[in-house]
Amino acid sequence: MDYKLQVVGVQPHLEMGSLHDQSVHEFDEESLFTPQTDDEKTPSVNSVELGALSGSFPVGGSKIITNGVYRSIKTVVFSNKLNLLMPFGPLAILVHKLSSHNGWVFFLSLLGITPLAERLGYATEQLAFYTGPTVGGLLNATFGNATEMIISIYALKNGMMRVVQLSLLGSILSNMLLVLGCAFFCGGLVFHRKEQEFNKATAVVNSGLLLMAVMGLLFPAVLHYTHTEVHVGKSELALSRFSSCIMLVAYAAYLVFQLKSQKDKKDKYVPINQEVSQNGENVDNDEDDGEAPEISKWESVIWLAIMTAWISILSEYLVDAIEGASDAWDIPIAFISVILLPIVGNAAEHASAIMFAMKDKLDMSLGVAIGSSTQISMFGIPFCVVIGWIMGRNMDLNFQLFETATLFMTVIVVAFFLQEGTSNYFKGLMLILCYLIVAASFFVHEDPTDKNQTGT
Repeated sequence: MDYKLQVVGVQPHLEMGSLHDQSVHEFDEESLFTPQTDDEKTPSVNSVELGALSGSFPVGGSKIITNGVYRSIKTVVFSNKLNLLMPFGPLAILVHKLSSHNGWVFFLSLLGITPLAERLGYATEQLAFYTGPTVGGLLNATFGNATEMIISIYALKNGMMRVVQLSLLGSILSNMLLVLGCAFFCGGLVFHRKEQEFNKATAVVNSGLLLMAVMGLLFPAVLHYTHTEVHVGKSELALSRFSSCIMLVAYAAYLVFQLKSQKDKKDKYVPINQEVSQNGENVDNDEDDGEAPEISKWESVIWLAIMTAWISILSEYLVDAIEGASDAWDIPIAFISVILLPIVGNAAEHASAIMFAMKDKLDMSLGVAIGSSTQISMFGIPFCVVIGWIMGRNMDLNFQLFETATLFMTVIVVAFFLQEGTSNYFKGLMLILCYLIVAASFFVHEDPTDKNQTGT
């Protein structure tokens, strides 16, 4: 009888001890490799230091680090079906080394960059959870266009100014018509019983900046085609460089205005899962939206560096194969630059804008699509002109008459669609159909400067 009581008394103690040990290990794993605040991570850091001093923890610590790395790779690389296209990147390099078939090199590089561009956007969104609304919004806009800027710099380095112009123009057209159109269309289908609403004031500001960009591109083209230059061959380039500097100043002023108005009006430009309290502190809305970061802050930074480096490598092969692919497939370089390249570069924006619209967060969709177009037109294009100036390349703002007219009509059409501050699936369908007309136009358009834009 006493023996039974003794056993019964000891067993609960043993069970409590085992549960305690198990909870300690679970806490260490979760605190080291799940996204948490710095205060929450402090106990795990202390436990690692104590274990290292005692000499008994390093083996378990290495296992935890290995599990964390495996979990991060599984989350970033193996969680998206689009990542099945990643092996095409190394395959493009292999084909380039073994053969001279530029068509296949271009096609495989295009497929390989597509998932990298999408994952670059994913890592940026994860990092935005930790940086807050101001820096997060700037990171989303900047890294969302990183693919196009990397491709443009490589093309500029090779003296392919026309490819730079057309790819940046195509990125603006793709964001404004295809990305925004798909967001409106998918959001309208999900919420077909109502009209979705967005901040009309923000849309008006972005539309004004886009019209300013059109003005910056229009005057050099008009100056060229009317033959009214004071110094033939020089005035157009000088005007382009001066206008580019003005546009960069205007975009910097826009950023200052946006960030200051964001601080004054706490309900604008807030990340998906955050609201700003009256005291200016971020309040997490994970309980309402069910959204939380999937990887830690430093994991996001590391993945951003890896994706950017890999995109840079593939972009060099992509740019080198553009002309060969155009000859092999008998497709105009203008169509490849304006339609195919931006679709790949805008993969991140495309996915994000649709996802936000289907969650009835049209302000986020608008910020992704129109905000990205604004950044390319007011920063990307002028930046490339200035970089070309430094490199000794005669990169200017004369995008030719056909391309400038296309951009002007696109901005006018989108501005009309945004003026009401509402959207539905019909508006989205109209924008998509407009993009198909633009794509068909560039497919039958022969660029007169294709053969003489490879020099300085």
